[in-house]
Amino acid sequence: MFVSSGDNPTLTLCSWLDIGFMRNSEIAAFFNELADLLEIDGANPFRVRAYRNGARTLESTNADLTSMVEEGDDLTELTGIGKDLAEKIIIIVQTGELPQLTEMRSKIPDGVVEMLRIPGIGPKKVSTFYHDLKLESLEQLKEAAERGDIAKLKGFGKKTEETIIEGIDTLDLTNRRFYLAEAKAYADEIREDLLKLKSVQQAEVAGSCRRRKETVGDLDLLVTASDSEEAMDALADHDLVEKVLARGETKQRVRLTNGIELDLRVVPAESYGAALVYFTGSKEHNIVLRRRAQDRDLKLNEYGLYQGEKLVAGKTEEEVYKTLDLAWIPPELRESRIEFKLAEEDNLPELLELEDIKGDLHMHTTASDGTASIEEMAAAAKKQGLKYIAITDHSKRVTMANGLDGKRLLKHWAEIERINEATQGIEILKGIECDILEDGTLDLEDDVLKQGDWVIAVLHYGLKQPRKQIMKRLMTAITNPYVHMIGHPTGRLILKRPGADIDMDEFLKAAADHGTLLEINAHFSRLDLNEVHAAAAKELGIPIVINTDAHSPEGFNVRQYGVYQARRAGLTKADVANTRTWAQMKKLMK
Repeated sequence: MFVSSGDNPTLTLCSWLDIGFMRNSEIAAFFNELADLLEIDGANPFRVRAYRNGARTLESTNADLTSMVEEGDDLTELTGIGKDLAEKIIIIVQTGELPQLTEMRSKIPDGVVEMLRIPGIGPKKVSTFYHDLKLESLEQLKEAAERGDIAKLKGFGKKTEETIIEGIDTLDLTNRRFYLAEAKAYADEIREDLLKLKSVQQAEVAGSCRRRKETVGDLDLLVTASDSEEAMDALADHDLVEKVLARGETKQRVRLTNGIELDLRVVPAESYGAALVYFTGSKEHNIVLRRRAQDRDLKLNEYGLYQGEKLVAGKTEEEVYKTLDLAWIPPELRESRIEFKLAEEDNLPELLELEDIKGDLHMHTTASDGTASIEEMAAAAKKQGLKYIAITDHSKRVTMANGLDGKRLLKHWAEIERINEATQGIEILKGIECDILEDGTLDLEDDVLKQGDWVIAVLHYGLKQPRKQIMKRLMTAITNPYVHMIGHPTGRLILKRPGADIDMDEFLKAAADHGTLLEINAHFSRLDLNEVHAAAAKELGIPIVINTDAHSPEGFNVRQYGVYQARRAGLTKADVANTRTWAQMKKLMK
């Protein structure tokens, strides 16, 4: 299948002919699934973590792995990719399979894997259900929870049983949601390929993907084309399309290779803007638009804005909104919150742009669970145009990530200072991601924290504690004079784990009163704060910091998703602290 030249696996020339196109996210999915199954099976935690880290690296890298395999490039030159992972990538690209994963799939029953779809239930808990209670299906798990068997397990309780019962009751086994990052990547590629056709004049992704929601259920793609047949044929034959589900004269529904379904609609040029309005806005936003149209004796639908039978607007979104006495509303704001009031007053905010961000203040190196050195992270940040970064490795509570105690941290900071002095074009700051412990204390002493340039306090453990204890822990951090920011405040993981039970009004007021900044963690699985809480923070004048939480140089690529979240919150450049220089930003800090 492949041969190795020294430590560098490469493909034989004859095998290149068999390689099909495979996206990085598809390759990463193999390793994420393998990590889940290994954890359920009770494998060594460090082995599990290695696959998760590998998947994270593959999801964030700009390198085209399929092309690298085709060309026989050395995959181990990519940060975080060792010989073992490189060999597995080659096998996946070449065969579409991974023997270790196939073996684990045969070992772990499908019903056990289904348990992972319950919100708040991860592989570690599923492993306990499988091995200790011998449960092999959702039905068996629900029955065990209803009998009270789960609460008898060490480390579990009635709350877990309630989570299981509620989760299974509401679980729709036919309705999957996808991270925005995954859905958008697929939709954008198809859109770009359709625009290469001579018959296609315009193409745009609509729906929740265009509004940049955190998760996407399905995709809408609108095009204007002189030949609708050519557009639909091209979609049917696209590498990312698994199956055509339905096809008419102007509409086609397909299932993509990752399972998400996409609707292609070919619309007349004179209706393109109206269709974009119709298929982009939330249900609530569109209801308000239709009412405004009715109030003006007009009718609005996907084909246009009509006065009687006469089309009065529809070619562009701008003319549709203008005819309804509104300024054009950015897609991210079309949720029927405050956008209509602002649009009526022509007072919509000039939303944050990706290029406005000047620094990144949350990232990890090999000192904890990152895959790159301080110098490598700084070089990657500089390449992206950033002017300053903070190296914020984990504190000692995060033992699985080789967290730092006070002695190691001070030595680490001394190394950061040395490297900063020797580095041109970017400032490297001494930081730490310090855990807020379950007992309400911080993981490191104030005598250590006060020596840092940038201190993040976070909740990693005990997220299911009662609200009163969660708030006590957060207040410890907010009121600490050396804590500059609360990172990913709720601790949630989208589609996997709910966040802590926080009294958000009390939390935000305390942050405002004590001058503590708050983070939008840009990783697409976190996006924490969410847009509603970030908008509330803006109202209280709390500066937001958008950080990547990068664990590798490629990890910086998720910054755009933090910007999308900020835009959904209505944030401008002025609302985001790290759009400033470091000298300017320090004036916002304690």
